Amino acid sequence: MSTPTDNTSFILPRAGGGLQSIYRTTLIPVPTPIAHEVLVRIHAVSLNFRDHAMVSGRYPATLKEDLVLGSDVAGEVVRVGDGVTGWKIGERVSAVFDQGHIYGPAPRHRQVLGGHIDGVLTQYRVFPETGLVRIPTHLSYEEAACWPCAGVTAWNALFGATRLVPGQTVLCQGTGGVSIMALILANAAGARTIITSSSDEKLEVRSHRMVPQQLAKKLGGTHTINYKTHPDWDKVVLELTDGDGAHHVIDNVGTNEIHKSMNSVANGGSVNCIGFLGGQPKETPDIPMLAIPKGAIVRGIYVGSKQQFEELLKFVETKELRPHIHKVFKFEDTVKAIEYLGSGQHSGKIVIKVAE
Repeated sequence: MSTPTDNTSFILPRAGGGLQSIYRTTLIPVPTPIAHEVLVRIHAVSLNFRDHAMVSGRYPATLKEDLVLGSDVAGEVVRVGDGVTGWKIGERVSAVFDQGHIYGPAPRHRQVLGGHIDGVLTQYRVFPETGLVRIPTHLSYEEAACWPCAGVTAWNALFGATRLVPGQTVLCQGTGGVSIMALILANAAGARTIITSSSDEKLEVRSHRMVPQQLAKKLGGTHTINYKTHPDWDKVVLELTDGDGAHHVIDNVGTNEIHKSMNSVANGGSVNCIGFLGGQPKETPDIPMLAIPKGAIVRGIYVGSKQQFEELLKFVETKELRPHIHKVFKFEDTVKAIEYLGSGQHSGKIVIKVAE
């Protein structure tokens, strides 16, 4: 490969600046890796809800100014710094969401890509050698870019504490990245799955009792519920499970519907608090009194460690799993991709193809 000379990136000048504030810049020269660093040519980036939330001002955390956006990446090693022994030029890699979270609980001082530090919506980026993982050979770059945030979050929810076992039931809220990843992983692990949406088109069903053939075949959905048609969707979950409930609940909505998640969970099950799609809290449910009678676990999930990422990719490789990609955008259409993500028309992942 010829030596790269310039590096184009998409930058958000300040949190909540809006789509119109994102600007494209090209820097010369491309950064050079120093000792124990690796230069990666980025081939693909997948987006997460957090990317649009940062742009629209809905993200509940402080961000650095002039932030290179994006956290989920796949690319190839093009240079290595002195002392690097674990990586060779040409290897296909992805990056850990929090570059400092190697194993165990997350560290106090975060190094989250596209948040605390610059992200991956750029053509070339230097990473510490400890911040990379190898990607399975059966995945394209676009497919491999889908796992770092949504995939690891789903893996952490299902296998990070109370581990999913075959025959259990997993409830996924919505058809976004984390829920679809959880659906894929749960199906591969032998679980029954229930997924909710406000759109029959996304669910491809007419009734909550109908198993959608395409969704079931492609992604592993056992049952689906339209929560607009069935606002008391928690009662439908209990009906579908003969009153037992779901052993793992992927809660992407947050406080405003947490009582329904708690009603849906099985005795001894886990409600995994992942997202805040429900917006600002409109009520204050009594979580302890909802959890105590069922002996349920309420667990906050903020992605996961490098160790969990590597465990996930081993599972993905063994089962030859692939993510569900809704749409792929060109690099120059990055702002359009983020806008499309915010429209909520997608199911699964939105991907930006950086390198042709």
